[in-house]
Amino acid sequence: MSRSNQKLRIGIIGAGEIVRNRHLPALKRHHEVEIVAVSNSTYESSQKFCDDNVPHAVPIENWADLLALPDLDIIWIGTPPYMHSAVTVSALEAGKHVFCQARMAMDLAEAEEMLATARRFPNQVTMLCPPPFGLRGDLLVKKLLAENYLGRPHHIRLQSFTGAYLNPDAAPHWRQRIEISGLNVLALGIYVEVLQRWLGEITGVYARGKILYPMRQGYEVIVPDLLNVLCTFANGAQGALEFSGINALPPGDRLEIYGDAGTMTYDFGTDLIQIGKNGDRALHEVKLTPDLESGWRVEDDFLAAVKSGGKSRPHPDFEDGVAYMRVVQAVADSRARNEWVDIKI
Repeated sequence: MSRSNQKLRIGIIGAGEIVRNRHLPALKRHHEVEIVAVSNSTYESSQKFCDDNVPHAVPIENWADLLALPDLDIIWIGTPPYMHSAVTVSALEAGKHVFCQARMAMDLAEAEEMLATARRFPNQVTMLCPPPFGLRGDLLVKKLLAENYLGRPHHIRLQSFTGAYLNPDAAPHWRQRIEISGLNVLALGIYVEVLQRWLGEITGVYARGKILYPMRQGYEVIVPDLLNVLCTFANGAQGALEFSGINALPPGDRLEIYGDAGTMTYDFGTDLIQIGKNGDRALHEVKLTPDLESGWRVEDDFLAAVKSGGKSRPHPDFEDGVAYMRVVQAVADSRARNEWVDIKI
């Protein structure tokens, strides 16, 4: 801890549903942690969050005023992407550890600025919120790939479909507003992070998108409702990644990995992992044993790193974030230019 025998003091900037329902319960289990201030989109919403969840915390209207509070150790960023870079850079320069909600930034340039700033302050811990998808089976997937169960992967298929944007009369969701979400599209960044954790870097993309309802209550939507991405991986595999917010009655999110010796599928809704070797009659379920079953330890990992004085580093870190933001940027560039875009690693 930064002060001997005292609690870690956290200031929250952006206190929406994810912070309230996912992060806050885990933070409250740590008795050595104290949430001392909250700055949400308005003073009224900041005060309501404090009254409902952390009555001893102080509501603050402007996030810059929160950063100016003395003796804060950690800034917990729960805002949409348009604020991530500015708040992160300011917090690091103010001497704070930073936990930042995903997606990392509006575009690659902002992500690289965040990483460059973090490198200037190596004793301060930085972490991005990981996607929950695939966490439970993460170690098992890594084990199967490390043991070469599939042989050499050559074909990757991923589908992530919802019907969230099918109502033409609905107001645009904030994720459909480029001024709030930036170049991030649907679940692209989320699953690129998962794929690169398991299969290595994506080295090139060709992407096409579709907007089913370009006008929503007078707002012109330019973020795609549907996205198809062809890609290559550094290990030589080719991928076809499909994302949609306009598919009625969609199946669950699913990954298929085909190698020259076998196949693996992952159902992200149920964490069902199925595998099979060349010559098998069908895929079969591989059970998640307790020693290989992972889970949500995000807050624990981040706080442990802070308490270690930066000796341990939690993932995903800003290096991981820049790696997936390279792909997000390349997909946007490919769509804009209608051409294949190589990604420099």
